[in-house]
Amino acid sequence: MRSMRPTVPPVWRKAPDMTASYGDVLRDAAKRLSNLSESPQLDAELLLAHALGWSRSALLSHRCDSGPVGLFYDYLERRLAFEPVAYILGHREFYSLDFIVRAPVLVPRPETEHLVEAALACAKDWARPVRILDLCTGTGCVAITLAYELPGAQVVAVDIADEAVLLARENAAKAGLPVPVLQGDLFEALPEDEPLFDVITANPPYVETGEWDTLAPDITEYEDKRALLAGGDGLDCVRKIIAGLPGHLASGGYIVMEIGEKQYDAVSGLLTLAGFGKITAIYDLAGIRRIIQGQWLT
Repeated sequence: MRSMRPTVPPVWRKAPDMTASYGDVLRDAAKRLSNLSESPQLDAELLLAHALGWSRSALLSHRCDSGPVGLFYDYLERRLAFEPVAYILGHREFYSLDFIVRAPVLVPRPETEHLVEAALACAKDWARPVRILDLCTGTGCVAITLAYELPGAQVVAVDIADEAVLLARENAAKAGLPVPVLQGDLFEALPEDEPLFDVITANPPYVETGEWDTLAPDITEYEDKRALLAGGDGLDCVRKIIAGLPGHLASGGYIVMEIGEKQYDAVSGLLTLAGFGKITAIYDLAGIRRIIQGQWLT
């Protein structure tokens, strides 16, 4: 997280140099992006490949070529205004699947793939096809990936935001998977006669309200604050989820949830008080206890 807005140079407005190679264009763009992006070279490559209608690998194999660059400088100007690359491209890969993304629905993060991995491991406890509920589904990336990886599983997705529900439904249709996406506040979206679930996943809001101004501009200026902020300690939504688990989780079922960097001990305590056991953490690639899971033992 960055606490200050970086200063970046404006996009130049001059006639394209038709003699400049694509490699030269990339070097100039990466230099301009270096003050705002943690991956300026990759950003430049993705944007130029998108403008040319090529794959990134095709662009890299033609770095020495030159020619028109289409809308590249328009895309670059948007990125220099801190718009996330995924919103400019209109899609993002997650767990090897391609998802449509649109502001303000949160862009799928690589660390959330650990949530999928943990849920898949939990699903192995049942010989029959499992029932899975994905709360705070956003783009639907977790629910749709689980449905893809677990043929026969019954997966239901829930989100409270109009934009997220519409986008998740669009992604489910694109993937050709029968994942119903319900709108409502967590468990309130479910019908009263909904059967119990074997696994409940969630990537809830978990950012402390006081941390908002410390987040990077590509988050605060484009992504939905409702999907990120969760009260003074970042656990408002987590508490609501845990309170609703006993009435919706089958005996022996699992809760698998993404949490903030310093929240494991607090969430583990809440799960223990609620009657969960076998509480474990899954670490992300940065060594952070990013995923917590627990088993409903009653």
